[in-house]
Amino acid sequence: MTADVWLPIPPEEIEGLPEGPNYRFWDGGEDFPADPADCVFYVVPYMKAPELGQRPLPGMTSVQVVQTLSAGIDHVEPGLKHLRPGVRLCNARGVHEASTAELTLTLILASLRGVPDFVRAQDRGEWLGGFRPALADKNVLIVGYGSIGAAIEDRLAPFELARVARVARSQRTMARGLVHPLTELPALLPEADVVILSTPLTENTRHLVNSDFLARMKDGALLVNVARGAVVDTKALLAEVERRRITAALDVTDPEPLPREHPLWRAPGVLISPHVGGPTSAFLPRAERLLRDQLSRFLNHRPLRNVILTTGATGIRPTDATSAQQPDETGT
Repeated sequence: MTADVWLPIPPEEIEGLPEGPNYRFWDGGEDFPADPADCVFYVVPYMKAPELGQRPLPGMTSVQVVQTLSAGIDHVEPGLKHLRPGVRLCNARGVHEASTAELTLTLILASLRGVPDFVRAQDRGEWLGGFRPALADKNVLIVGYGSIGAAIEDRLAPFELARVARVARSQRTMARGLVHPLTELPALLPEADVVILSTPLTENTRHLVNSDFLARMKDGALLVNVARGAVVDTKALLAEVERRRITAALDVTDPEPLPREHPLWRAPGVLISPHVGGPTSAFLPRAERLLRDQLSRFLNHRPLRNVILTTGATGIRPTDATSAQQPDETGT
């Protein structure tokens, strides 16, 4: 048996890969690059359909590490049931923070200042003036305060906000202040002018933003989703935006891609970007840096970074908290 590493980036394009294994390029094509049984380290193709990334897993009888190039793991987690015990699943913490935080600020500012209206007016040759909301003096609530949530707050800092509130699964204190537990979310929602979703998609966060969540948001508030589409109940959101009670800026939707005739495209006060929080010029150098480091650690039997969970004898069990990077962050 050979020791193969499957990469979704051509290995000759990644400078400084450690020597030793056989590097195989596979970005989701119909044919596998080699026998999946020989793969010991599998890097899941990026921005591909979940079923595609999961397809080789049943044959990967020797795999020891499954590495995603996304912060979220929901697209690969269902396939882990095919793997033997002890396989580590790692995410791409450190790769997407800059790009996703940039897009989050772009969506907020574009929505508040009416940039979509200006673009449509430009197409008509119309000078569209008037007052618009500013981000200054607003209360912002970040739901999901992992590394991406923190990167978003870093970029909010210069905007003279009245307050930033943070919510994660459990309470903790950070350098910037208190992170509230999820149980306090209902009390925080009515105070927020802008609500940012940067939480992973799990069974606990699926449709977290439901009719009750939305009803607690103040009139005129902006909902920004850079997490996963299914964190939001689309039907409930449509009901609120069609009443023009709140507005929304969405980098992710449910369903996704959004069908051409879906009413969300035409809903008032809704700005949609096509899941572009991660794929920017910042992605490749950070992804390559992560892969070089992880493979060096793996080959030298050193602890891996970003271990989210380890497969167990009776299913999937979380990795010990001291080594896991728990993903209170977006699924970019």
